[in-house]
Amino acid sequence: MIVGVGIDVVDVERFELSLERTPGLAARLFTPAEADRPVASLAARFAAKEALAKALGAPVGMAWHDAEVVSEDSGRPLLEMRGSVLARATELGVASVHVSLSHDAGIASAVVVLES
Repeated sequence: MIVGVGIDVVDVERFELSLERTPGLAARLFTPAEADRPVASLAARFAAKEALAKALGAPVGMAWHDAEVVSEDSGRPLLEMRGSVLARATELGVASVHVSLSHDAGIASAVVVLES
């Protein structure tokens, strides 16, 4: 059964300007493992975290580092949850998380589907 669905899009150039304009923003949004990626990839990962928050019902107190986008050896993205994010997912009965990322033509996007 579907527990939640979230989608988000990010303008890559605007996101890059935000990162440049706000010192420490990247460190607040991304784990060290995520932070070394190119800006389009970071924008897609930010979109995934936003999509996950929407799928979870935008829980109060959600910490950005409690959701991390990792990649399988094949390149397939996975969402790892811990702390506040995992607590909300557990509360909702989430058993499976599906995530899809894309970036093209200056737009990054992500879709998250949560299943029980």
